[in-house]
Amino acid sequence: MKINNAFSLGLFGGLGVLVALLIGSSVANLATILTYIGAAIFLALGIDPAVSWLQRHKVSRPLAILIVLVGVLAVVAGLVLAIIPVIVDQVNKLIESIPDIVVTVQDTQVIQDWWAQTLPWLAFDDVVGNLEDFFTENIGAITGGVLNTAIGIATGTFGILIVLILTLYFVASLASIKRGLYQLVPASKRERFIDLAEQISKSVGRFVIGQALLGLSNGVLTFVFLSVLGLILGEPIQYSALLAFIAFLFSLVPLVGTISGSVIITLAVWLFNDVPAVIVVGIWYLVYMQVEAYVLSPNIMNRAVKIPGAVVVVAALAGGTLLGILGALIAIPVAASILLIVKQVIVPRQNEL
Repeated sequence: MKINNAFSLGLFGGLGVLVALLIGSSVANLATILTYIGAAIFLALGIDPAVSWLQRHKVSRPLAILIVLVGVLAVVAGLVLAIIPVIVDQVNKLIESIPDIVVTVQDTQVIQDWWAQTLPWLAFDDVVGNLEDFFTENIGAITGGVLNTAIGIATGTFGILIVLILTLYFVASLASIKRGLYQLVPASKRERFIDLAEQISKSVGRFVIGQALLGLSNGVLTFVFLSVLGLILGEPIQYSALLAFIAFLFSLVPLVGTISGSVIITLAVWLFNDVPAVIVVGIWYLVYMQVEAYVLSPNIMNRAVKIPGAVVVVAALAGGTLLGILGALIAIPVAASILLIVKQVIVPRQNEL
């Protein structure tokens, strides 16, 4: 449509801007829901290879889906019933021990002597008194922060439940969703599109399974190692279950997750245990990271899409900045899919020019 009137052109241009702003605002408001959907789709793609494996072993697809879904629910229930209570108990012990730690710091003569030598112009007792006054005066704000944290935890738990429900739905209807999507593609390009889409779904599924296995191996090995180390040293490693859970969660983020989790766990051991335990834990993670990089990861991820390390870092940082930890997890499979499209579509077209 050709517009000759300047006013009409400006009006149509303004309406276009308003529509664009409306769409952007809608997407921003739905960002959380879209994140849940994206996470559920990638988890469903990770579970689908198990369904396909059962189908290849003469199990009908409905029964295979039922078996896999029951297995997933059993794993989630086992995680909640076995690990979460231990973590809650250890977190409560940690919170209860904070006042004792503060009293110990305040009463330790070594710390007071170091303070007097290093900061002679600043009285130690005055600093402790000012801190106590600060907490007394701001107890309302601190309590409100705790309440907000509790609300955030409840919101996160609700989000996990939504993702789990969506994942179960997508696993059950993944084949029909694919068929409906393929019908939207022109018939002349449908075969090529189906081939590329199946490659992406299989590769992403293997990537999700592989990363989950790496996280599980890190969590289990961390718990076993810390338990054995406590027996050898004659003193249990504090909060070993919590630290193992941290190792599992951080290992879900490729490349940078294991390093970050290792640093946090080592610092936690240094805070709550003696020096020998810290040294052994630090050496353990230095060795484990080498084993994961050169043994576990190549064997577990050998059938997934290979992603350069720089792309992993950039994707994880971008996804984490936009959508938090969940965004960092989703960003890696997205980057893998984009790389596969570049290799399968863009590069061949460029070679034909």
